[in-house]
Amino acid sequence: MQRIVPNLWFTHEAAQAAAYYTEIFGGTVLTTFGEGPADPTGVRQPLTVEFEILGMRFVGINGGPGADGKPVFVPNEAVSLEIDFEEQDELERVWHALIADGGEPSYCGWLKDKWGFSWQLVPANLMGLMTGPDTEGAARAMQAMLDTKLVPLDGPALQAAYDGAP
Repeated sequence: MQRIVPNLWFTHEAAQAAAYYTEIFGGTVLTTFGEGPADPTGVRQPLTVEFEILGMRFVGINGGPGADGKPVFVPNEAVSLEIDFEEQDELERVWHALIADGGEPSYCGWLKDKWGFSWQLVPANLMGLMTGPDTEGAARAMQAMLDTKLVPLDGPALQAAYDGAP
């Protein structure tokens, strides 16, 4: 049983986001609950949308706009969602899907999706390279990660940096 369930705050897009995430990662929308705020077309949205991706439950909350019409809460990098990937092709597919339609690439393989949630898509070999027995290799791999700007992290390139390949 998953005891910690991340709740993601939206103005009125929780159902849209749940469908988006389950399409990218596989998964399913589990439940919707209550009547929340109306979207810009006037259609009432559910108050909450529970969904599962990669075996983990999330709840999207439609909190509505503030009195000024702006979002009440805006996501930032203080919290990010990290996913490890065995396959580079899958990491890149997900990375490009999450930055599509208004997402933003960042540094060190991070990105923000179109709702502003931060994601770290990580090659499975990253932590092993950062903590490997070759301290100079680990430093080269770390520098290669830090030099990654606006593109996904590349596991084979990180390995090559660790190995000292030109």
